Amino acid sequence: MKPIFEMFSLEGKVALVTGANSGIGRAMAQTLAQAGAAVVLVARDDARLQDARMAIEREGGRAAALSCDLAQRAQIDRLLPEAPRRFGAIDILVSAAGVNPRPPLAQVTREIYDQTMAINLDAPFLLGQHFGLEMAQRGWGRILNIGSMQTLKAFGNSGVYGISKSGIGGVTRVLAEALSPRGVNVNTIIPGFFPTPLAAAVMNDPARASAVAARTLIGRNGRLEDICGATLFLASRASEYVTGQCLFVDGGFAVH
Repeated sequence: MKPIFEMFSLEGKVALVTGANSGIGRAMAQTLAQAGAAVVLVARDDARLQDARMAIEREGGRAAALSCDLAQRAQIDRLLPEAPRRFGAIDILVSAAGVNPRPPLAQVTREIYDQTMAINLDAPFLLGQHFGLEMAQRGWGRILNIGSMQTLKAFGNSGVYGISKSGIGGVTRVLAEALSPRGVNVNTIIPGFFPTPLAAAVMNDPARASAVAARTLIGRNGRLEDICGATLFLASRASEYVTGQCLFVDGGFAVH
């Protein structure tokens, strides 16, 4: 293998991906496996999680499935020691799990607020803190968080989702500040509109889907394969000098 390609190889690495049973999380998990990493897949829906695992294994990759409700602290506490038992210590953490309730402000209940923050914000921090410190002890690691347009601005009835995704930018910067001097780079990917369950309300409406596509510079909405290059770059040695950043994968939506 030529040196330039070795920079992108994940052979010998172990990744943990939350939200790995569908959408962007599943695409990212498949990318990491194709690059050589053993991948621990985490999500609530065990049936879809097993389907994602088998899809990776059919392609010759290594994957394990761990069902976990990230809204429950007790289940996170069980996940932390359990995940490394599958393939070894976690080298790459991808926090892609998320929920997207968008009721008007007057209809936001404490239950909606608590669950959204627990999954979208608390879990990425708790996982990043735990596995990031372990990575730092070994001198190398990568943490990738999934943000949103709402990470940087209010957009589309942001609501509690907007608060949680705004916080993801802060989590990324805080973890990067603490961990990067010890070899752990932490970054956020901010996707545009992709065909995922969280964006279903837009993507299933042809008029709305066309409207957001028209706001990009490329002229179309995202395809799941569009997330693969950014994932591999930020998870590999190729991003050695990139940390604390928000990388937009949105076809130019944010600048148009």
